[in-house]
Amino acid sequence: MPAARALQIKLDAWVQHIWYEPYHPVALLLRPLSWLFHLVVSLRQLAYRRDWLKRERLPCVVIVVGNLTVGGTGKTPFIIRLAALLQARGRRVAIINRGYGGRSKEWPRQVLPETTTAEVGDEAVLLAKRTGVIVVSGPDRVAAARRAIELGAEVVLSDDGLQHYRLHRDCEIAVVDAARGYGNRQLLPTGPLREPLTRLQDVALVVLTQREATAAEKTSSIGKPAPAHGQRSITVTARLRNAVALISGRERTLESFRGQPVKAIAAIGHPEAFFAALRAQGLTVEGRALPDHAELTLSDLASLGNTPVLMTEKDAVKCRGIADERHWAVPLELQLSAADEKTLDQLLDRVLKTPESKQSKGNEPAPQGPAPKGPARPGVASKGPARKGARRKGRRR
Repeated sequence: MPAARALQIKLDAWVQHIWYEPYHPVALLLRPLSWLFHLVVSLRQLAYRRDWLKRERLPCVVIVVGNLTVGGTGKTPFIIRLAALLQARGRRVAIINRGYGGRSKEWPRQVLPETTTAEVGDEAVLLAKRTGVIVVSGPDRVAAARRAIELGAEVVLSDDGLQHYRLHRDCEIAVVDAARGYGNRQLLPTGPLREPLTRLQDVALVVLTQREATAAEKTSSIGKPAPAHGQRSITVTARLRNAVALISGRERTLESFRGQPVKAIAAIGHPEAFFAALRAQGLTVEGRALPDHAELTLSDLASLGNTPVLMTEKDAVKCRGIADERHWAVPLELQLSAADEKTLDQLLDRVLKTPESKQSKGNEPAPQGPAPKGPARPGVASKGPARKGARRKGRRR
């Protein structure tokens, strides 16, 4: 393994230890930097509230799915599920994302299942492959959304767009890892938070994600999600499905890997969650964690030996042309209770009845410029971060 990558892995593990352990001495030393970060975040939110920085309203429904913490929260499987629910309602859906890790020379750009991860990153290719909807990547979310509309989108899902305030949104959904929660509940760089926890007061729905192996993971109660801040929340459980061979596409049950040594590799936000889920299935797994979005090379796979190698779907899309019969992808399947499924359906029903939705269905242009001020629709975030106390007054500005 190259020295630079080995150093990056150690640094990432060290940072995670600081963020997800209580009262780490280094976290205390970093606290002044978090105060400065808090000031910058607050000023940016104020600028959008006062319309010093303008929002772009587009002629379609925009649903933002994001998270407050740095790292994986199970957001991608939820977006895949959300896209399927919207398609079932007869809507032309698009997903936009940043294209993190991609080195395309042209942005925004449409992503197809055959697009390479080197161009647009692993998440974009996985979303295109799994959903079959329009997928557009680009650092400028507004430009990406406009391109999606040109391609026929009626509803745009903005992946990891909670902090991209310039794009007006009709609904915000925050995804939280139920096992790791908010870590030490501190802002960057002291902790994993991108914004203060009060930001959750503005979202329409909080989605708590958990795996079947959550109980087997070593977690600290310090970061567990607190009771909902007055907004609705649902819980989704990610279950591992049968392994799929990268070369032939044939399926194999995870139980069939029991009783033999198995390697697992993961370049995701929380790789230990994947390894723990495999062990919960009775597998003897030796896991290798890589930095989130890290490129997988032929030497990475060769170093794992001749034993079966299990990986996430997000990692599997990076192995085209270098995988062989040893390599298997393990898809995730989300499960919701009947009550939580109903809550999600009700939210989508409300959002799709917005004026923007009616205009997009009739191909009429929506008004441009910042979102109008006025009472917020119940359960639907129309302006992003609200002033403290705005929910009590029943009005967002």
